[in-house]
Order: sequence, then structure tokens, then C-alpha cells
Amino acid sequence: MSKSRASIFGDEESPALDVASFAPKAAVDTKAPPAEQVRAVSQAASFKSREPTAAKTEVPAKAEVPAKRPIRRYRTGRNVQFNIKALKETVDAFYAITDKEDWVLGYTLERAVEALKRELKRST
Repeated sequence: MSKSRASIFGDEESPALDVASFAPKAAVDTKAPPAEQVRAVSQAASFKSREPTAAKTEVPAKAEVPAKRPIRRYRTGRNVQFNIKALKETVDAFYAITDKEDWVLGYTLERAVEALKRELKRST
């Protein structure tokens, strides 16, 4: 057996690669159990099917499309990103305060943290 690869172009130096023996299987595997038996055993063992289910044909009454917020980019010297998960109501209130006071988001956060510090100091 030579260590050189077969040429796909069939050069005179190396014969063309014979792919005639590659073909899909013609017969079904006779040793495999029937699909119904496999399904019954898997259901008895509480395995869930990975088959796709039929899509629901119901259309939601009216899908609420959230309003897009304007892009807020300011040059303030704040350069640390702060990502958190919060309730939609909390985020909406945060943006409402920012818009009402005409502040940038970073300044609103700074004011909120300072107010929380004052409140915690008062309660202790």
C-alpha cells in the first residue's frame, strides 16, 4: 500500500479513484426491531419523543410589540459597562425617570445608588 494519495483527476502517474463500490444501502436492516416495538418500550420507560409536534394554528389576539427606545450615546467619561436583569416595570421606570429629568442613564444610576446609600444609612 503506497502512502501517496489518489488523484481525483486520474493522472497517468496515479489511476483515478474508483468510487463505484460506494452506494447507499439497498436493504433495510432485518435485525432491527419494528418501530412500533421501539416506540412502546420508550414510552413505557418515559422517554420523550424528539419528533417535532404539529404547530399550533391559533394566532395570538394581538401581540404587543415593545416600543424601541432611542439610542443613548453620550461622552461622559463613564467607561465600565453594567448589565443586569430586572423586571420590565423596573427598567421602564428607570428610563421614565431618566427621560423626565433629561439625564443620561449613568447619572440616573449614580443618583439611585446615592439615594439607596442615604436610605440604608438612615435605617441603621
